[in-house]
Amino acid sequence: MIKCKNIAKGKAQGELIVSSEPISFLGGVDPETGEVIDPNHELKGEIIKDKILFIPGGKGSTVGSYVIFQMKKNNTAPKAIICIKAEPIIVTGAIMSNIPMVDSPEDTEPLTTGTMVEVDGDEGIIKVL
Repeated sequence: MIKCKNIAKGKAQGELIVSSEPISFLGGVDPETGEVIDPNHELKGEIIKDKILFIPGGKGSTVGSYVIFQMKKNNTAPKAIICIKAEPIIVTGAIMSNIPMVDSPEDTEPLTTGTMVEVDGDEGIIKVL
C-alpha cells in the first residue's frame, strides 16, 4: 500500500501507463480516442483510455480540464490519475469528470507501466494488485 494525498474521490483498478513527462490534454491527447498525439511526448501513439495514468503533472492551457471532461463523456478517459505534483488543470478535470486522483505518492518504485493497481481517491492510497 502506497500512501498519497487524495485529490479526487473514487476508486478505480487498472493497468498503469507511466510517463516521466508532464502531459497537456489540450492538443496532446485526442479526446475521441484517448490516444496521446503530441509528437514530442514519450507516450506518443499510446492509448490512455481505461488505464491508470501516472504522470509528473500537467501542462498547458486551462482548456485541458475540459478535454479531460470530454474524454470522460466519450468513454476515452483514464480510469484514474496519479501525479507526482498535481496542478489545477488536471485536478479540475479529474474532479469535474469524477475520475479518482491522487498525488505525492510516498513510493514510486513499484509504479511501472503494465503494473495492475487500485487507486483510492477517498483514502489517498494506491494498492499494487
